[in-house]
Amino acid sequence: MKVCITYHEKFSQYDLGVNHPFRGNRFPKAKKFFDEKKLSLSPKVLYVEPKPATEKDLLRVHSKEFVNLIRHLADLGRPYDLETPVSKSILEALMLMIGGVIEAGTMVFKGKVAQAVALGGGFHHAGRDYAGGFCIFNDIAILVEYLRERFSAKRILILDYDVHFGNGTSDIYYSDPNVLFISLHQDPRTIYPGRGFITEVGEGEGEGYNVNVPLPIRTGEKSYLFALKEVFPPLAEEFKPEIIIANGGSDAHFADHLGSLGLTAKGFFEISRIIRETSIKICNGRAALLIASGYNPLVLPYCWYALAAGFVEPDKDVNEVEDYFPPPEDPWQNQRRVEEVVEDLKKILRNYWKCF
Repeated sequence: MKVCITYHEKFSQYDLGVNHPFRGNRFPKAKKFFDEKKLSLSPKVLYVEPKPATEKDLLRVHSKEFVNLIRHLADLGRPYDLETPVSKSILEALMLMIGGVIEAGTMVFKGKVAQAVALGGGFHHAGRDYAGGFCIFNDIAILVEYLRERFSAKRILILDYDVHFGNGTSDIYYSDPNVLFISLHQDPRTIYPGRGFITEVGEGEGEGYNVNVPLPIRTGEKSYLFALKEVFPPLAEEFKPEIIIANGGSDAHFADHLGSLGLTAKGFFEISRIIRETSIKICNGRAALLIASGYNPLVLPYCWYALAAGFVEPDKDVNEVEDYFPPPEDPWQNQRRVEEVVEDLKKILRNYWKCF
């Protein structure tokens, strides 16, 4: 079966301005790199040009008042806040991106493709009634609610591997026991949005279903993959989701301007492959990878390619995965501190999960 990749040339309109870290040219640059690496020509790849999401899709998650506010700001060309501009062209691109996320998740859930990659997906800082952190609407939650309504999905796992904590996604599902939210991110004391501590475990019926793995700066690739393997597969096996939705990008790379975790392109390939392998073991391979973040334009195409290749070419030798910069001769490693974080987290999670 093929892996679908959703892409539209108008994604480039999600450009937040000169001197802003989030530029729209990331999307055509990544697509061009996919073409150069012949990933686009692979018989295992099916490109899908999405249709725009509808207002009904937005209202599955966001309030009517909030949606109207965003549309009003778009009409006026005014920002939501200092770092989150809104315009008609940005909103047009975003609706296509959300449409691509919905299409990717739908094709996976229907079994039309093995897995899916949604370029431009993963706006995890947007909550039900707020935007921020470059994010306007939360497409991850929109996909979750679409799958619930359209296919009666009962259990969904969200893995957020972005360097920043997905506060919007966490807030939306903080009381929901049918959505397991797992986030690996940089220590909240050192990075936006300043949340995502191990003690934030959910509330009410959702207590225990919000799992945060806050990693120290200079974590390093080996330590990062250790934390991922210690937490994500065991929880997935016990929770038994019907689909895994993963979101992130290249901002955990050692050369990214907004994060300090120390991954390489090879690390992103391994992350993607772990997600795929876990989905095959747990939920018949149902997995959707949402990719949008990353703030060093030089390394971004390499990392996005590595993430996509983990789904399309899982048998590829990891040593063949290229990077723009060679890895540091003395790579960051914070293994001992990461092990402490994981053990402290497990002590908390043992109150809710048998696998620990």
